[in-house]
Amino acid sequence: MFGQTEQWDLNGVVERPVNQPTTNYRVSFAGLSPAWNLRVRETVMVWLNPRHPAVLAAGIHLKPQPREPRTATLRAGTLRALAAWAHTQRLPEDLTRWDVEDFHRYIDAQRQRLALGSVNEHVVVIKALHEFGPVLACGGLPADPWPGRPANRVLGIRDSEELSTPAIPPESWFPLVRAAWTYIDTFGPDILRARAAWQGWQAATRRLNRAELTHAVTDWLANPQHRIPVRPNTSSDPAGAVNWKVLATMIGASNNLFDSHSAAGQHRRSLVLDVVAAGRTQPGLLHDLHEVTRPDGSRGPWHPCLHPLQLWMECVALRNACYIFVAALSMMRDSEIRQITRDSVVEHYGAPAVTSTKRKRDPDLPTRHWWIIEPAAKAIFTASQLSLHPELAFGRVRDGGDDDGFASQHAIVSFIRRVNGSRRYSGLPAIPDGKITPHMFRRTMAMLTRDHPGSEIALGIQLKHVATRALANRSTPGYARSTPAWARRLDDALASTRFQRLQDLYDAHRRGETIGYGPAADRLRDTFDNVTRAVTRVSEQTQHGDARVEYDLLRKARISIRFGKLNHCTLDEANPVGAKCLENTTLPPGHQGPLIDRCQPARCGNSLFGPEHIPAWRTEEQTLLTLLDTPKIASCRKTVLQQELGDVHAVLRKATS
Repeated sequence: MFGQTEQWDLNGVVERPVNQPTTNYRVSFAGLSPAWNLRVRETVMVWLNPRHPAVLAAGIHLKPQPREPRTATLRAGTLRALAAWAHTQRLPEDLTRWDVEDFHRYIDAQRQRLALGSVNEHVVVIKALHEFGPVLACGGLPADPWPGRPANRVLGIRDSEELSTPAIPPESWFPLVRAAWTYIDTFGPDILRARAAWQGWQAATRRLNRAELTHAVTDWLANPQHRIPVRPNTSSDPAGAVNWKVLATMIGASNNLFDSHSAAGQHRRSLVLDVVAAGRTQPGLLHDLHEVTRPDGSRGPWHPCLHPLQLWMECVALRNACYIFVAALSMMRDSEIRQITRDSVVEHYGAPAVTSTKRKRDPDLPTRHWWIIEPAAKAIFTASQLSLHPELAFGRVRDGGDDDGFASQHAIVSFIRRVNGSRRYSGLPAIPDGKITPHMFRRTMAMLTRDHPGSEIALGIQLKHVATRALANRSTPGYARSTPAWARRLDDALASTRFQRLQDLYDAHRRGETIGYGPAADRLRDTFDNVTRAVTRVSEQTQHGDARVEYDLLRKARISIRFGKLNHCTLDEANPVGAKCLENTTLPPGHQGPLIDRCQPARCGNSLFGPEHIPAWRTEEQTLLTLLDTPKIASCRKTVLQQELGDVHAVLRKATS
């Protein structure tokens, strides 16, 4: 392709990711003078062939992996911008005659109109003109304008663990994910059913001869199960409400059965209108759409009239809903989601997972597994039912156009517009306006899962980050870092749930039930008794007491408790004395509360064992006893098991004392 001076079309030459448009794989050299045209083509060729013998012979040693074609395309555009600026500044085409200040002026001009991240690419290509100089026929830069300084240092860009990708705000996240799941779980079956019916009717149509036309209409109308498809009609003319083209397809005729300009067509119309007058109609292709509660409080079908055009629009919306739902709950990259093929949901280490191709920083394009939940698996299956692509689960939903299907960013925007525009009859919540990109789903879900024990390791595995530290690199904390809006919402939700469970414990104590065992349980009972006495005093003074007053006092008691599967932790952050998890350890800066991964329930005075925990401890006791009875067990292993059994017995003694 090197001799092509206008454009290099790399589509079909190298594999293009499904989520990339064809324009990203076309390198343009339009508008360049012959000297600049050759210079740009040579630099792009070096980026695409870094291990070419001519490049190596010239002493240019780059990373062996070729640059992505879209990167080469963007950098060619950056070089065109440099050439255009040089033309306006009347600078010579021979770069050896430029002064260093010329490049500084150019970068200053770019700073005025671009973000620093974009200006960084301009510095990169200028440095490349110096680095690639030995293989440039028209000559490169004799010296680096910024010697010894990488591009980000030239611009003062500092490395940071903060991701530039923002999280989706909670006020947008919840209605968007809820609307996507409603489309998949509630509206999806109706859409797929209507699509199958319409495709079946279309496949069964044939051209009828004149003698068969009226007979076909009367036979079809004679079946009481058949209904006339009508549109919402504001006029008083019933004929204007009937969808005559759809009705002809339902009858099985490709002819114009209901031509209003012929006597026979008018007669057949009159037969249909008699049935319409009797009320045997349906709004579109189906008569039994799922009913929803609408914003005005009324109930009715989720769609007022599902005719073929509306059906196609709803198929697109359903496909987009499936994409959004999988992007939100799988933490997959856009390219990985778009590469999902049919029948790609498998079992991986005992849990459902989806297989796809990992592209980022992996030239081998390996197949990887991402764990998913059952609703996400349903979304993938629904998308594959809609897709007309022979292999991909996410593709186009209507004949015509290319096989790649759709633009991911447009799919999100289109779905939000569809939801907000149909709220009056679909009953879906409104989704606030705002920019939402595919990568923001990955960022948001990673943040929402950050508080689970071992979350960084789990996120490193799921996000497919490089295994440089406990299966997660330094990008993982950036993905998991919370935002102020989410922090407030999650803290409020956690506090509300925690207080509800505390109320349940308090109510159980008031009823005389056992709420737990151990010193921590004794302290909690004393606190509950103090609250009860305070409620009694308030009642005596005001001659009135109710549950609201009681729970207000309970909230003001500020009881510290964290609920768990094997025990509850009552660590008081203001007085963490006796917390085994905090002994002999260095707390991370800003950390508050216990270190969950270091919890030692049997030995910590802050552990509260409820009646619901005891069965798990008894099961553990039986498991340990069984293991200790194993013949020929190693002595060191036996010692460890005996220590664990001692801890279990310590817990059970508290429950029986």
